[in-house]
Amino acid sequence: MARARKRATAKRGGRRITKRLRDRLLYYERGHWSRGVEAVAGVDEVGRGPLAGPVVAAAVILPPECMIRGADDSKKLTAIQREELAEVIAQQALCVRIGAASAIEIDRINILRATGLAMQRAVAKLHPAAQHILVDGLPMVELGLERQTAIVDGDENVHSIACASIIAKVCRDRLMCRLAVRYPEYGWEHNKGYATADHREAILRYGPTPHHRRSFQNVDQLALELEIP
Repeated sequence: MARARKRATAKRGGRRITKRLRDRLLYYERGHWSRGVEAVAGVDEVGRGPLAGPVVAAAVILPPECMIRGADDSKKLTAIQREELAEVIAQQALCVRIGAASAIEIDRINILRATGLAMQRAVAKLHPAAQHILVDGLPMVELGLERQTAIVDGDENVHSIACASIIAKVCRDRLMCRLAVRYPEYGWEHNKGYATADHREAILRYGPTPHHRRSFQNVDQLALELEIP
């Protein structure tokens, strides 16, 4: 039984949780927990850069002192590790919620504001409601500046943000795989909408879909080239 648990942990690729690591990763959460603020939400997004698909945000509230071994910046993990960790996070968190902004919304209001909108939607669904928000990167006005702390590289250094990054990545990847069934020409099951060579070639050959971001220069330019006789 112990060996099985050890193998499962190894598959998730977690760092050993030392006191020093715990202190560093829970530094921001503990600052609020110690003042009686228990509903501290970590928020992160995935999908700002792709040519297609939505931008997806996740908000995660962890119980005080909760540490999920292996949870790290989603970009450092394999797809299998992310899927396994997403299940653990969903089981152990007080609340996990997702928000998204579509390609149409991205084109209408720009990617920065759409990212804020996706985050706002995720946070609005939280129950209990977030008393304070830890957000990756720069402050997002849509979340209310008075109740948020923005941390550059938060997905690497703040545990609840790392958990949010994993949830957002898993949910967006699953969505792009479902869309790939409807639009098999674009390879979204493996490129997830990013500007890979095969994706760009598919846009040139077949044109953009309703899920492509026409405001992104690559999509607009490739669509224009498609129309030139």
